[in-house]
Amino acid sequence: MKLRRVVTGHDAQGRAVVCNDGQPPRQFSGAEKIVATLVWATDATPCDYLRDEDMGERKLGIAPPPGGTRFSVVEIQPGNAPYLHRTDSLDYVICLQGEVEMQLDDGASVKLAAGDVLVQRGTNHAWLNRGSGPCRLAVVLIDGKPKR
Repeated sequence: MKLRRVVTGHDAQGRAVVCNDGQPPRQFSGAEKIVATLVWATDATPCDYLRDEDMGERKLGIAPPPGGTRFSVVEIQPGNAPYLHRTDSLDYVICLQGEVEMQLDDGASVKLAAGDVLVQRGTNHAWLNRGSGPCRLAVVLIDGKPKR
């Protein structure tokens, strides 16, 4: 998946600068025909935004770090196999492109299209792209409670 990431920061005099401008360093696939690109993560809220570490280089699973956040862009190709999963997090999902069906563990489903937003509150779900083109989702996970 091609994605441009621009990250700002501060120079030695405290002025705003662009620190990174290009492809994010980490892409991974936990299921067939699904690729996630980690854009950024935090270890705590409130976060230390002056930290020099490129938080997009972190090796994370699906869940955000304990007490932190995880921001990824996920691309789902048509005909993917749904993977039922759950994280102990509050997730903000924005459909940027295409269409995707979110399936719940009780058999219910809801279709998201470009421009739709979803608030996912720690529920079991799976993504299924029945369309003819890729679906792209922006996903922000915020660590939550209770823990399973």
